[in-house]
Amino acid sequence: MNAIYWFRNDLRLTDQPSLNRACTLADTIAPVFIHPVDSLTTWGFERIGRHRKHARCSAVLALKRQLIEDGSDLFEYSSEPCETLIRLAHAWRIQTIFCEEIAAPEEQHQVERLRHAGLTVVTTWQSSLLEDQDLPFEMNHLPLVFTDFRKAVENAKVHVRKPEYFVRYTTPLPAGVTHTQPDMSECRPINSWDMRTSIPYFHEPEFAGTTFGLKHINQYFERKLAHDYKRTRNQLSGVDYSTKFSVWLASGAVSARMIFENLQEFEHDHGANEGTYWIWFELLWRDYFRFLHHRFGAQLYRRSGLRSADQAPLGSAVIKTSEQFETFERWCQGNSGEAFVDAGMRELRLTGYLSNRMRQVTASHLVHELGLDWRAGAAWFESQLIDYDVYSNQGNWLYIAGCGTDPRGGRAMRPDKQALEHDPLETYRKKWGTL
Repeated sequence: MNAIYWFRNDLRLTDQPSLNRACTLADTIAPVFIHPVDSLTTWGFERIGRHRKHARCSAVLALKRQLIEDGSDLFEYSSEPCETLIRLAHAWRIQTIFCEEIAAPEEQHQVERLRHAGLTVVTTWQSSLLEDQDLPFEMNHLPLVFTDFRKAVENAKVHVRKPEYFVRYTTPLPAGVTHTQPDMSECRPINSWDMRTSIPYFHEPEFAGTTFGLKHINQYFERKLAHDYKRTRNQLSGVDYSTKFSVWLASGAVSARMIFENLQEFEHDHGANEGTYWIWFELLWRDYFRFLHHRFGAQLYRRSGLRSADQAPLGSAVIKTSEQFETFERWCQGNSGEAFVDAGMRELRLTGYLSNRMRQVTASHLVHELGLDWRAGAAWFESQLIDYDVYSNQGNWLYIAGCGTDPRGGRAMRPDKQALEHDPLETYRKKWGTL
């Protein structure tokens, strides 16, 4: 069998069940990555901003180098994914495409289009820590509250499977598949970056790749920062207050199972405490948002979310008028007039990163104080975040807006109270020039 392996959000060769499956079943494989073409959202801004593009291209560059070292290559294109894959399959006389399964509507539709075009598409679910078949309930009975999900998993002592380590990628390229100059028009380097960033790695060409990701993970545990994670996780600035693992999880440069293995080794050598438990806790939240997509799919992308279709979220008006667009634009740019919120939005726009606490505060302000459509905020975060993850982004915005599974019906956070608690000396606001 000759096959294409379509890399999506799984830009690694280690712990790659989908790629392992392809290597087992196919005699030759052409590895492909497709950079999405520039497009604008409904609200008029680029769907993928410059920082996110830079991080993605960094991870792709690292993957390409690994494949070349192993005697293969990565064929890159900047185009519409389905059209490109259909064209390549015809040109290379290939019938089968392997890829990871992504349970979001747009990504599901891409696979349907490829199959409708007559191609065989073999998908493998691999982005979660836990396997869905190991859960103590059927997916259509997934608990509708995270705490119930967590307790069910912990009480059942669900086992986390070991990573599948790939010693060396040796599957040859199909005959007739020739090396071409990649279309790298999407990968424009950022020659300078804001020195205030909490992710000070942009100068490393392959910072978002597997090797650099594992280096970051190793130093985090070697310095025993995991013991302090719960205590420091709500801080606003710096590298060490949180794990930053999301940068490499988002592109799939590392897997959740690889991180969990490091966590287990750390607890074995240095002991477990509240901090290490909270890393597990956050990995479970990440899984929960993934499994919600399995159960509810496109419902999670409606304005009403998991509410009934005729019940719009409270205080979340569709952006239609010029005044609403201007208010939304001021929020995006960090010029809303609320100093704490504006500091966060400036950090996001200038660096592509934002602490979890500030993501919640800024999202709450858009929905509960400005009264604007949460989907516009979710789209802005998608554009800007270098650690954008379709499941977590959608899940967290639904959570804040009150149209997800949170039984409390939304999380309204007063910026003045949050600033007093998390920025009492006004350091963060002064850092980003809002005071």
